[in-house]
Amino acid sequence: MSVQRQKVDFGFCEEKFPAGTHMCLIFSNEEERARVIAGYLQSGISQGEKVAYFANERSPDEVRSWLWDSGVRNLPESGSLNFSAASAESTYYPHGHFAPEEMLANLKIFYQQARHEDFPGARVTGEMDWALKGIPGSERLMEYESRVNTLLVDHPVNAICQYDARKFDGATILECLKVHPYMVVRGQIVQNPFFLSPEEYLAQKV
Repeated sequence: MSVQRQKVDFGFCEEKFPAGTHMCLIFSNEEERARVIAGYLQSGISQGEKVAYFANERSPDEVRSWLWDSGVRNLPESGSLNFSAASAESTYYPHGHFAPEEMLANLKIFYQQARHEDFPGARVTGEMDWALKGIPGSERLMEYESRVNTLLVDHPVNAICQYDARKFDGATILECLKVHPYMVVRGQIVQNPFFLSPEEYLAQKV
């Protein structure tokens, strides 16, 4: 049975969207990224949600410093249940390869932990340029992104996937648009006209 979805404040735009919104932020400068991500995480923290940040280059301490510099306040202390910063390596490919099934299971566990710990919601954001490092299995990234949409039906984690348009090529960005039902455009969340359902997208890959 699907979990009823309440409308959620994402912090960087006025309109509220259902819990479990899966969106991509395709950015071309750091100011744009900082404005959106700081608002998104500040909103989650202020609402008492369970929040996680997955960083590609920055260490957890550097993430905390960057968020503070970007305007995030009341950041919970390291080791708290309601905020964690982790490396992309420990999150997406802890065993040296990327397996969508493992990451999907981890997202499910993250949501279940939030519910068990009585948090009103859960949100995550990840820097996706780890996939450009040639990690075995990283060619399955878009398969994973598509399958996330199925998982979020019953495990409504809010998610922003960060794609740096200066690093990813145009073909990859187009694929990214096909697997995210929402995208962030000029600081607003909009429905993505390029989105394909998991059934449609994965059928094309067989």
